[in-house]
Amino acid sequence: MPLIKFKPTSPGRRNQSGYTFEEITKSEPEKALTSPHKVAAGRNNRGVITIRRQGGGVKQALRAIDFKRDKIGVPGTVNAIEYDPNRTARIALVYYADGEKRYIIAPVDLKVGDVVKAGPDAEVKSGNHLPMKNIPSGTAIHNIELLKGQGGQLVRSAGGTARLMVKEGDFALIRLPSSELRKISVECSATIGQIGNIEHGNISLGKAGRRRLMGWRPKSRGSAQTPRDHPHGGGSGKCPIGMPGPKTPWGKPALGYKTRKKKSSDKLIVRRREK
Repeated sequence: MPLIKFKPTSPGRRNQSGYTFEEITKSEPEKALTSPHKVAAGRNNRGVITIRRQGGGVKQALRAIDFKRDKIGVPGTVNAIEYDPNRTARIALVYYADGEKRYIIAPVDLKVGDVVKAGPDAEVKSGNHLPMKNIPSGTAIHNIELLKGQGGQLVRSAGGTARLMVKEGDFALIRLPSSELRKISVECSATIGQIGNIEHGNISLGKAGRRRLMGWRPKSRGSAQTPRDHPHGGGSGKCPIGMPGPKTPWGKPALGYKTRKKKSSDKLIVRRREK
């Protein structure tokens, strides 16, 4: 999908780029598949900010995406390709043969009128959902399950694609977009193909206002704050933070501090992602 670069009619427009939306075939979402999306603005149930620098943003309706793809053996026809403000990927509205409608993540080459299917007997083609024991080695996949029947949890963003490297016994070796090599049960399912909107990473927002529309508030550097607000604060002008390594506002190491606890799934990771 090509991008459009705007004319420099203002400082904010000078380096701004956006989508052409030429693949979008329907502007309004399917009302039965949407629900209100209440923005918590980074606060918990007590109103305390637990995730900083969030708030505002454009009002959005939440689209119900079918990550499980549990319509086994029922063919569905792609009726429309739509924009989803809640994710970077495009979504496809599928009309199934039994009359049900569902949204799925749209692969890069999925078009209106294409037929998609889920189940072990489905054809190995873009948009179909199969157990990994039925997918040939070397196939590009996305929307990958970690536990059978739980629904896809890995590789769901724009342009994302993983590679099924090899199958050994009860496990399949998957190369994730981060280059991590991970074992996943062959009973788990995945969708064939690469996710669409592959040019998303080349978008230049151009101005702070577009970030605010997404619900992101400004970030103030720790060294620009006062000593009571941040360990890096204080001093006149630009100066070093005065400590061996950076810290969070609460004094914890910000770099090199391991956050992943010991998990049973560690033994399934063959190679960590490249830093």
